[in-house]
Amino acid sequence: MSLASKANALWEYANPKKFLTTSERVQPYVWSAAILCLVVGLAWGFFFTPDDYRQGSTVKIIYLHVPSALMAINAWLMMLATSLIWLVRRHHVSALAARAAAPIGVVMTMIALATGAIWGQPMWGTWWAWDPRLTSFLILFLFYLGYIALWEAIDNPDTAADLTSVLCLVGSVFAILSRYAVNFWNQGLHQGASIMRTAAITGADTEEKVSNVFFYPLLLCIIGFVLLFVALLLYRTGTEIRARRIKALLARERVGA
Repeated sequence: MSLASKANALWEYANPKKFLTTSERVQPYVWSAAILCLVVGLAWGFFFTPDDYRQGSTVKIIYLHVPSALMAINAWLMMLATSLIWLVRRHHVSALAARAAAPIGVVMTMIALATGAIWGQPMWGTWWAWDPRLTSFLILFLFYLGYIALWEAIDNPDTAADLTSVLCLVGSVFAILSRYAVNFWNQGLHQGASIMRTAAITGADTEEKVSNVFFYPLLLCIIGFVLLFVALLLYRTGTEIRARRIKALLARERVGA
């Protein structure tokens, strides 16, 4: 199959009926895999890993904090991709998928902010600091709230999709800053990437992963959060499609009456 044929096959899922049929078929498998990964990963991380020699049991917050922070940022980037598809191709499923992802992303952001504060208090001696990464992450949270509010404030769905897509483009700057703020600015309390430790820290010639005793359950938790996001996204996008159909039918009935 040529690249063009593959692309055309992918665009078939922009058809709401095709999307609903496919998502309903795969959702049970995605939900099952997500629950399995989360239950095993969290139980493994919280109950079967040792305390860190410096952070003690506080280190175990990473099994919630790191996956939720990753998904908070990547959910917005997913919204960016679907918003661009809407602006270029005008496929309604893409706009509705972006709308469906926003509440999931805002919850992930809240979890990341809350767990970061819980970790920061014993480690930094404060619940909050105006650190570059923390500040940009807070602004991303506010963009999530603004995105959701803008959808609710505009009655015309196409106009709402256009304006929220533009807002998503602007907010993407802060999604990128949230991910790379530590690399852009040297000051701040927040450390760099938690999964990889650089040669400067370890004294080795190559990058070294965090100890496997923490890494494997963390990886399982990350996979679980990704699958949970996909499952929730499929479910909520289907709900948005059905809600749009109901509104269209009600409007048609009012016109007919």
